[in-house]
Amino acid sequence: MNNASNRTIDPSCEDEPPLAMDIIVNLDIFNIALYSILTFMAAVSLLVFIEECIYIYRKVPPNKKSVIIWVNGAAPVIGTMSCLGMWIPRATMFTDMTSACYFAIVVFKFLILMLEEVGGDEVFLKRGGKHKLKISTGPCCCCCLCLPHVSITRHSLLLLKLGSFQFALLKVVLTILSIVLWTNGNFDLADMKITGSAIWINPFVGILTIIALWPVAILFMHLKTTLRTLKIVPKYAMYQLVLILSQLQTAIINILAQAGTIACTPPFSAKARGYSEQSFIHIIRISPFVFICSINKESIHAPTPFISLLHPFSSSLQ
Repeated sequence: MNNASNRTIDPSCEDEPPLAMDIIVNLDIFNIALYSILTFMAAVSLLVFIEECIYIYRKVPPNKKSVIIWVNGAAPVIGTMSCLGMWIPRATMFTDMTSACYFAIVVFKFLILMLEEVGGDEVFLKRGGKHKLKISTGPCCCCCLCLPHVSITRHSLLLLKLGSFQFALLKVVLTILSIVLWTNGNFDLADMKITGSAIWINPFVGILTIIALWPVAILFMHLKTTLRTLKIVPKYAMYQLVLILSQLQTAIINILAQAGTIACTPPFSAKARGYSEQSFIHIIRISPFVFICSINKESIHAPTPFISLLHPFSSSLQ
């Protein structure tokens, strides 16, 4: 007789994610320490962000207050949502959707932040009107070096804004649609059939993400020298890392969990364990970004040094 036919499978391995009380009851010494440390890290990150918001409201000019808070809030929001998903596994889909929606707004806000750092739309158009934008940048066209440069006009600036804003808007709309379909039993992340809604919505969101990141990259490549003293390069690097650690990592772990690569460990099924480990990793990796932003917060209200810079606005000042 085949031994595989006699192998029993724990019912919890094919069950829904456990309830929060089931997790608390089944915690051993190691998991008590792990959950406590991760919860403490998420709570401290949130408190540091609140302290940073108070600092921003006191020190930063009014036109930049809200946009800086939005951008700096990406890491603590993702960490807080991951902590909630860690304790309440059945809410993981909703916490992930909340984090993704917030980050979609951050993509647009980061573009606005760069414009505000140079003085706003009017100053950008006035000082940069004689220059052109290089559009052969990632993530869309980094290999298309033959693409022409585009003049800086109100129309091109509007297109840059719309390119990022569409993601902030459509991501929220598609998230609401996904929740509505889920309540009706038509949306399941594990359903990869062609007739399922997830197989259509998720790739479409991926395309929207790439399109939204392109205008941000174009504007960053144009302004990175101008805003170097305001530490825009490390800010952009952290923004990209948060994207990789939150969005791409989530997608990879979800694929591994749904493929059965991650083993079942009762009371967690394979998928639930994958989501749980995803929350662990998010909190551990995202928390340091909050402290880095807090350490560098003195640079966020520094004046923009147009006169001392040679590119791209200095020629318009002469």
